[in-house]
Parts: sequence; C-alpha cells; structure tokens
Amino acid sequence: MPAYHSTFLAEADTRLVGNFAVLPLRTKFRGPAYPTAEDYDIIDEVLDLFRANSFFRNFEIKGPADRTLIYGILFITDCLSGISANKNATVDRNEANRILNTLALEHFSIPGDAGFPLNSLYAPPRDRSEAEMLRGYLAQFRQELAVRLIDRVYGVSDKPSKYWLAFTRRRFMNKSLS
Repeated sequence: MPAYHSTFLAEADTRLVGNFAVLPLRTKFRGPAYPTAEDYDIIDEVLDLFRANSFFRNFEIKGPADRTLIYGILFITDCLSGISANKNATVDRNEANRILNTLALEHFSIPGDAGFPLNSLYAPPRDRSEAEMLRGYLAQFRQELAVRLIDRVYGVSDKPSKYWLAFTRRRFMNKSLS
C-alpha cells in the first residue's frame, strides 16, 4: 500500500524556495504565506494524513507539496514528543500550548543549513533573501500547525487523546527534525 501524497501537487502557481513549496495558509500569524479563503489548506492536510503516513518508512516524493507535507509530519512528531515528554503526568491544554509555542518559535534549521536533517531531500535556497523568506514561512507554518494540533489532540477536554499520543513512538521515514 503506497503512502498518501499531497493534494496540492496539482497546483500550478505554487511559489518555490529551493524545492520546498510555499503554499497559502489560513492563519492568524504574520508571515510571508499568502492567506487563503479556502477551508482546507496544507496544515489541515498534514493533520489529516499524519497518522496514516507515520506508518511508512519510505515515501516517494512526487513534488514540492510533498516536501511541505513531510516537514509538517516530522514537526508533528516533535510536538507530540514534547507533549508526552513527562510519562508520569499528563500535560494539560495550557501547558501543551506553552510547550508547542516554544517549540514552534525556537531556533530551527532550514534546508541548506548544516544542522538540517533532511538536506538530501531538500534543495537549499538560492540566496539570503530566499532563506529569510523560507525561515519566516516555516515559523508561520510551525505556529499555525502547533495551534491546530492542540485543537485536535485535546478536543474539548483538558487531557490529551491517547489515540494521538500513541504515535509518539512512530518515526516517519526514520527521520526527525530535532
């Protein structure tokens, strides 16, 4: 059974930085992403496909939108690890919000940096302005993904869903962003 790929592969007017797709986001955070009025964006797709794709060790990249999907899935894995770091006590919603906001805003590597773990899959930005634009987009992407992930993991309760936290041990493509 093949892995699930992005539905945004068919979009022709996608901005690219290196070979990373900078797709429109429905977000309240400031950044270089174009706002979208559509109900479904790449972050919704990442959240929808995370659990299904996390079982796969191999993933055939069919386009730039798949690279954005991969980055989002790996970021969710780091977020879930941050939420479930303390095995004895469950993290409430407010504490999870603080943890994920810190994780989203802390310094992170982008493609082309020495510390970026997926340099073999991603092309580096051409120049410094593209690198800053990509860093801004990824910061905006990570913040919005963290907020929506908390809504999915916690729902209406103050305890995390065991069906989401069960995926903390899964390693998509045997990779991690951290």
